Amino acid sequence: MAKKRVEKGKPKKTLSEDAKLFAFLATFLGIVGFVIALLVKKDDEYVMHYAKQSLMVFIVFIIGWAIMIVPLLGWVLGPIISIIGMVLWIVSWIYALSGEIKIVPIIGKYAKNINL
Repeated sequence: MAKKRVEKGKPKKTLSEDAKLFAFLATFLGIVGFVIALLVKKDDEYVMHYAKQSLMVFIVFIIGWAIMIVPLLGWVLGPIISIIGMVLWIVSWIYALSGEIKIVPIIGKYAKNINL
């Protein structure tokens, strides 16, 4: 009989592949993924954690695109913010597939404050 590994007295919580898939879809599909997660997996803590972070990444992209409208300064800052958004988006995919709840840099602390 195989023994379960226990780290520091706490059993490791198992995560279903379904939760990882929906967390990845929530991050990969942006606002559409957020809505899907909200409709299908609202009670899943893991999925909603990444869905909220996905919403924040989407907001970063919106801010980047909105700033690009401003002549000169926006033409410089807009692409920089969009590149930061792209990096955060890719990091959120990796974190969602990790099986652990991780906070995406910069936007994660704001995503925690979203109550749904």
